[in-house]
Amino acid sequence: MKQPNLIKALIVAASLAGIGLGTAMAQEQLKTQDQLRTQDKDMIKDKDMDKDQDRMRDQDRLHIYGYELMTDQERNAQRERMRAAKTLQERDRIRAEHRAQMDARAKERGVAIIHRDGGATGSSGSSGAGTGAGGKK
Repeated sequence: MKQPNLIKALIVAASLAGIGLGTAMAQEQLKTQDQLRTQDKDMIKDKDMDKDQDRMRDQDRLHIYGYELMTDQERNAQRERMRAAKTLQERDRIRAEHRAQMDARAKERGVAIIHRDGGATGSSGSSGAGTGAGGKK
């Protein structure tokens, strides 16, 4: 009579072990699904950040005179100088200095600076007198 009880006990133990294993597998599956959801959210966030960076780059091309002649580091420095300027006169002075530097760089390289309106000035183009913040005349 002890053998049938032993067999029943083994069956119960195996069943409980199977339930425990099934629970562990379900928990692992939920963990994996959570990780995949997080990765998906991260990918979407990265794509959104890329779009934002592309948008900013496009705006910079429109607003930073000589954008195409500058390194990323120079563009960042120019943005920071403009943000740090406390008055309109200071921003105008920074723009004028920057424009003169970009005109000299374009002349030195023998290239034209693309203007906001899509036009270009020759390498010996205008000094920038009478232009606004966007480079339009």
